[in-house]
Amino acid sequence: MSRFRIVTYNIHKCKGLDGKVRPSRIAAVLRAVDADVAALQEVVSIEGEVRELHQAEYLAHELGMRFAIGENRRHAGGAYGNVVLSRFPLESACNYDISVPGRERRGCLRTDIRLNGAVLHVFNVHLGTAFMERRHQGRKLLHEELLRSGALAGPRVVLGDFNEWTHGLASQLLTVEFQSADIRLHLPTRFTYPGVCPVLHLDHIYYDNTLVLDGVGLYRSRQALVASDHLPLYADFRFGD
Repeated sequence: MSRFRIVTYNIHKCKGLDGKVRPSRIAAVLRAVDADVAALQEVVSIEGEVRELHQAEYLAHELGMRFAIGENRRHAGGAYGNVVLSRFPLESACNYDISVPGRERRGCLRTDIRLNGAVLHVFNVHLGTAFMERRHQGRKLLHEELLRSGALAGPRVVLGDFNEWTHGLASQLLTVEFQSADIRLHLPTRFTYPGVCPVLHLDHIYYDNTLVLDGVGLYRSRQALVASDHLPLYADFRFGD
């Protein structure tokens, strides 16, 4: 059976709690987590001679992984949005616009990953901060062109920063459609944000029941507590029969 580890991590533009932008710290944290697939949010990728400014490419190179960018808007002259890193081949990538009028542009980055003969569909999500905004986005995610697309041939994993600390509509809809890697069943904490003193549960992982969940972890280290305002949430899966 194929096994893999996947992580969701809002890297906050690689700006740490000390106010310094240090992509090398994010790379070190991800290296310690040792995930096969990483779904990152709030990534800035600026083309140019300074390698660290293109955060997606820098992190992929440092970790020896492939990458796909889901640009939601421009920031400081570069692409800003979600990024997926993968040790396995990326067959395709598509960024879906789940924005709500009058609010910040948001997206869901779908990547199709070839994993030992199987295709894994990874949906990297960063929902909005407003209650009604997330309700609209939850419905958009379950659309036939997105999570319920007939073109999907393998198991789905939906993960990211949902900005939803209560069991709102987005969580309710996804819980009906998917299994939840509920940290309350696997960890001694119910919260993931902010990293230094967690009081909210913003980061989530949902998955199809054709996958078997072997474990969930929230990576904490001195460096991780400074590198971003979020901590990496990871899950270990294997394909079922």
